[in-house]
Amino acid sequence: MGQLNFSNIHKRFGAAEIIKGIDLEVEEGEFVVFVGPSGCGKSTLLRMLAGLEEVTQGDIVIDGVKVNELPPVKRGIAMVFQSYALYPHMTVFENIAFPLRVERTKEEELRKKVEAAARILQLDQRLEQKPGQLSGGQRQRVAIGRAIVREPKIFLFDEPLSNLDAALRAEMRIELTKLHKRLKATMIYVTHDQVEAMTMADRIVVLNGGEIAQNGAPLELYHKPENLFVAGFIGNPKMNFLPVTCKGAGPDGVKVEYDGRTITVPVAPRQGMEGRRLTLGIRPEDIQIGKGELDIPVAPSVIERLGANTVVYAALPGSDTENYCALIAGSAPVRAEETLETGVFAKDCHLFDEGGVAFERQVEMTEVDPELLVATG
Repeated sequence: MGQLNFSNIHKRFGAAEIIKGIDLEVEEGEFVVFVGPSGCGKSTLLRMLAGLEEVTQGDIVIDGVKVNELPPVKRGIAMVFQSYALYPHMTVFENIAFPLRVERTKEEELRKKVEAAARILQLDQRLEQKPGQLSGGQRQRVAIGRAIVREPKIFLFDEPLSNLDAALRAEMRIELTKLHKRLKATMIYVTHDQVEAMTMADRIVVLNGGEIAQNGAPLELYHKPENLFVAGFIGNPKMNFLPVTCKGAGPDGVKVEYDGRTITVPVAPRQGMEGRRLTLGIRPEDIQIGKGELDIPVAPSVIERLGANTVVYAALPGSDTENYCALIAGSAPVRAEETLETGVFAKDCHLFDEGGVAFERQVEMTEVDPELLVATG
């Protein structure tokens, strides 16, 4: 088992309200990632689930049992922290076995569980080594092994890859995804890194200011963000936002004007929008060199050559900051300060109202390799 329910969860530190009424259900076997900027409440929410912080208001229920007042050891959870927290004088075997020794598990059963966890994590040839002889990725696997032997209902991960270099983070993302498939366990994973969220999660919960901004499958959040915050947070490079004026609406969508040019965005129309200031959202990877249904000429100020892709940064007319970004082919013939003709098509655009709420897109989601969303990650 491993079903989890947050019901109207609040957390206050004095007069400061950090978590503001979270309602969320996690099904057994799901890999759910809490993601958001620093201070959004994701780690606080995880610590309340783990029993390391008290719940000010609301209920946390695991497999039908309210656990608010239960100590961490009684909740059926195991937590892996950003810090490996390994005992340097102990072997890998003893580090993994430590929670079982605390529980006075019989030696035969203890050895069986440790060896099984080591095989899963490909540490069976390292059991007699000490942490100082291991790489960062291997140490993190030892910490995960210590969680596995407890056979928890729910695994909790608090930014476990933050201390690793870029290559090891990529390797460990793959390892954790494989581990989830093998164990079929419920996993709650906290990170500020949307690369990890997009590539590992069954479902992403985007937090902002102690509230859920949106939750759903990775590609659902990418293709159909419900608000400006999620649109700007999911995807790297981040979405471009252009100020536009509504010129009318019809069955084909909403017609908007930008810098004297118009485009009809295929979104569900609303009444009374004509003349209002809206925001047009364009992902950098949906921008092409040359003409489109909306043409946006720019003079790049910064060009990043990444090999397969090139990232171009430019200032839009009337701005002195780089507020326009395009992700184009790596061999594209672009030069700094020379005018570059770029274009976009209506089907690729997003539209948001004055309050930052998205208009419902009238296009079908297409399958996209999440790695394309994080070309600069």
